[in-house]
Amino acid sequence: MDQALLELEAVCYHPATSEKPILEGLNFQLRLGEPALMAGRSGSGKSSLLDLIAGLASPQAGQIRWDGHSTSARQRRWLCGLVFQFPERHFLGLSVAQELHIGHRRLATEKIDAVLTQVGLAGISLQQAPERLSGGQQRRLAIAVQLLRDPPILLLDEPTAGLDWSVRHDLLELLLPISRERLLLVVTHEPEAFKGLMQHHWHLHQGRCLRSNDSMFAHA
Repeated sequence: MDQALLELEAVCYHPATSEKPILEGLNFQLRLGEPALMAGRSGSGKSSLLDLIAGLASPQAGQIRWDGHSTSARQRRWLCGLVFQFPERHFLGLSVAQELHIGHRRLATEKIDAVLTQVGLAGISLQQAPERLSGGQQRRLAIAVQLLRDPPILLLDEPTAGLDWSVRHDLLELLLPISRERLLLVVTHEPEAFKGLMQHHWHLHQGRCLRSNDSMFAHA
């Protein structure tokens, strides 16, 4: 996956429920080993952008290409792992073990142990209910669920939302190692939490994607 590249070219998204386009003419690239951040205020279209990339929605115009080839929504669903904002609301398993096994016919214990170690959950009881975990542990579990699918692209929607600063710091330490293995895009309304961690920064404003610099960390 050394040449892994995701490209958005002139992508527009205008769902029937919206009076005007949510996203207009988006152009940017994601590359392996170059973690990226998309900042924007609430309602700026960040979650809609992730839905497009992850194949949960389709653009009305433009292309989303993987390694130079145009992709369908179905293809992107296989390529992408999406961790929702407040992912604990989407847990389906009655136990941590059940949550990790959802969607897998067979899953080696060694693989589960390796992923749990990667996200800082080594030694956690697999029999406890996900809702009994702390907020930070629930976010780590949600990331682990996606890593077990081994997608080449990982998308995180507001991963620090609702967490206190100490828990945020521990969670953010996971991101750089993950970005060495797969393309990583984080969307957030609080970019200051990611200062120094992301190689590429964009700002989503009025449906358009703007290249940002360090000033974005002071004015999201």
